[in-house]
Amino acid sequence: MEDSQPGRRPSGRPRHEASTRSGRMMLVILLGLAVCISVFLILLWPVVMSEAEQEATIRIPKGATEKNVRDSLEKYLGDDYARTVTRLARLRRTDFSKRHGSYVIAEGTNALGAMRKLTSGAQTPIRITINGFRSLPLLIDRISAKMEFPADSLRDALADPALMAGYGLTTQNAMALFLDDTYETYWTTSARDLVRKIGDNYLFLWNEERTAKAADAGLSPADVMTIASITDEETNAMQEKGTIGQLYINRLHNNMRLQADPTVRFAAGDFTIQRITKADLKKESPYNTYLHAGLPPGPIRTTSVATVDAILDAEPHNYLYMCAKEDFSGTHNFAATYDRHLENAVRYQSALDRRGITR
Repeated sequence: MEDSQPGRRPSGRPRHEASTRSGRMMLVILLGLAVCISVFLILLWPVVMSEAEQEATIRIPKGATEKNVRDSLEKYLGDDYARTVTRLARLRRTDFSKRHGSYVIAEGTNALGAMRKLTSGAQTPIRITINGFRSLPLLIDRISAKMEFPADSLRDALADPALMAGYGLTTQNAMALFLDDTYETYWTTSARDLVRKIGDNYLFLWNEERTAKAADAGLSPADVMTIASITDEETNAMQEKGTIGQLYINRLHNNMRLQADPTVRFAAGDFTIQRITKADLKKESPYNTYLHAGLPPGPIRTTSVATVDAILDAEPHNYLYMCAKEDFSGTHNFAATYDRHLENAVRYQSALDRRGITR
């Protein structure tokens, strides 16, 4: 019979087994951590760390497929980035045929952020800036290049008499609708909806107060837009615009032809002409205000709210003539009589001669 002594420690085997179990558990934890890290590196690392190397606009047309979107991503941001984004979109079961729109992926956006952008349906607005366009066809082409609709759609909308009549305009003076400004819209906006959006800005300009000021001068809003367009071509000096606009109004009230050189340049299709010749003055065009009385059919360029207000708020004067200053400062000498105007014109012509400017 073995002695059993109180307080004697049990055999060391249980402690060894506990230590072994503890080591195995630690090994399992480390292996699990390694697996998690491996999964992260394999699956999540490209998602988190792949970034757009540049800003890119991804346009998703109607009825687009995943391949359409991937091709677009690949074109601008590379194959690896495109593959990762479309894989993520697939996990979200995105139907790209319902994500019609234009989306800007900012430089540095990771693949997850790009996927969220493209699958959210929240388009990025685009900006259309209008500033001093001298040709409606050119304006139509420039705007349409930023939109999904073709140029013909916008051309047709502006050629619709009923649509233009809603703004007090005709198809001939439709360019008056386009104020120099920046407009925000979506790539998917239709041509007619864009015209309505731009038209809302035109109607906001021509509120009751401005319309009443135009009426006091015997003019319609469309008339003022045409005068403002000629004024903008005459000078960049804001301090002169009211004076020049009022001068043309004076000529209209005195039944005088405007004889505005910018309208001759418009008729010739050449705004670089510095010296108007007799041949230019004889060019047949409804825009040649040397040949035809009254205002031309419409604006010769887009104009601004600032110019319109300068004309409407101009102080009355009796000037009927103007001539560019001989110092080529871009400003003008004004005259109330033809004799004084001839003196101003001789000085300017002499300055052109000294510089050898013939055209």
